Amino acid sequence: MGSQSGATPFTREQWAVLCVIGSVHFGCAICVSLQAPFYPAEAERKGVSASEYGLVFGIFELVSFLSCPILGKYLDFIGPKFMLNSGIFIASTCSILFGLLDLVTGHIDFITLSFTIRIVEALGTSAATTAAFAITASVFPDSVATTFAALETFYGLGYIVGPMIGGMLFSLGGYILPFVSMGTFLMLDAIFIYFILPPLGNEPGQLRPEVKLLAMFKIPDVGLDSFCIAATAVSMGFYSATLEPHLRKFCLTPVVTGVMFVISGTLYAVSAPLVGRLCDLEVQPKKVMVAGSVCIVTSYFLVGPLPGLPLPTTMWMCVLGLIVHGIGTASILVPCFIDIIRSSVASGFPDDMTTYGMVAGLWASFFSLGAFVGPSVGGVLYDTIGFRSGTLFPVGMHLLVFVSVTCFVCLYNGPGPAVPVPVANPGDAECCIQRGRNLPQDIPPLLPSKCSDSITTGYGSFGTPVPFLTAIS
Repeated sequence: MGSQSGATPFTREQWAVLCVIGSVHFGCAICVSLQAPFYPAEAERKGVSASEYGLVFGIFELVSFLSCPILGKYLDFIGPKFMLNSGIFIASTCSILFGLLDLVTGHIDFITLSFTIRIVEALGTSAATTAAFAITASVFPDSVATTFAALETFYGLGYIVGPMIGGMLFSLGGYILPFVSMGTFLMLDAIFIYFILPPLGNEPGQLRPEVKLLAMFKIPDVGLDSFCIAATAVSMGFYSATLEPHLRKFCLTPVVTGVMFVISGTLYAVSAPLVGRLCDLEVQPKKVMVAGSVCIVTSYFLVGPLPGLPLPTTMWMCVLGLIVHGIGTASILVPCFIDIIRSSVASGFPDDMTTYGMVAGLWASFFSLGAFVGPSVGGVLYDTIGFRSGTLFPVGMHLLVFVSVTCFVCLYNGPGPAVPVPVANPGDAECCIQRGRNLPQDIPPLLPSKCSDSITTGYGSFGTPVPFLTAIS
């Protein structure tokens, strides 16, 4: 995945993959977000408290945090195409079942089934998105950041329009129609992908030399990037839990309040492809992340404003702050993905689907962790110390991101110290620990591409040449 000075045209197969994977992200995002306008009211009619149905929303992110690394580790063994289709099928089935909860009458039965379906849906969605990210990294070797950002745009658009579509369908057909409609859409998408997407990676059940997730996490770049991902998700989650009560002083209509929530997501969807293109054009990802952390701190400075500042809360400052926040989140989440891949391969991980799956799982896991912590802690802080003082939590995290990444950029040179990568077969150790180079040459390409002719065009070609690592005896 060498650096490219100019745009390289995609092959027909690559365009097909981008379209089908984009549809997966769009559909999954809608299914995750469409219940927000009407599920709480339905739950309250069943006698469910706000704390209980709040946990129904939060459990999704917690399950994703726990499951994504495991799914990513075994993605090459399961098979990326099989995991993608299976995840979509599970998520679509759970969406339909969630719509049938309207038929459940008892409080205990309703909340128990809500938790059960939501947990299984989280497993399916995690499998689908983890496989999708890994497929993207392998099929688009010379433009990973750009295509990853494009998928994030699909997901962002789906997450934005999900509540709107859910509300419209709810008004047309009641509680069941939104879930059945989107579940059916995802199920048809899975059938379409089965016939359109070409075989990728190993055959299911065929295992390459195993590498350890812990070894990847010990790479300094990877640990730092993971913290940045979680901190950014915390920032997004804090707004989702506290922005609406913060804006009540302006006496906004529900429509205008909804538009305020859309601002940040829209700017994220628009700016993510631009950020991805910058990273593919040899701009160092960590420098983009520094700019992103500044944007997020600036956002809270405007929306709060920060405690201690003699500034009133004004509408125009809130709008400007949310615009800056959307740009900042894109400037961190997109570079982190490509930086983890580059750092992992530069530190000895094989430049193949096994590594891509682990990276995808790691990224999704820490994003889910932040998405769980952000609204949970944000709600508590809002109730105890208010919005302005509560913003010190996400601001403090991103000041730490700014300082850490800046120091890393200024003081740290090269792709990283020698990090031994454990492998299942000691006989394969020598070729699997050479910073991504000199890997077995009989691994077939995942898709024929105009962009790449050999393994030396992979991420291992980034950075400076380094000596061989020492094999684990």
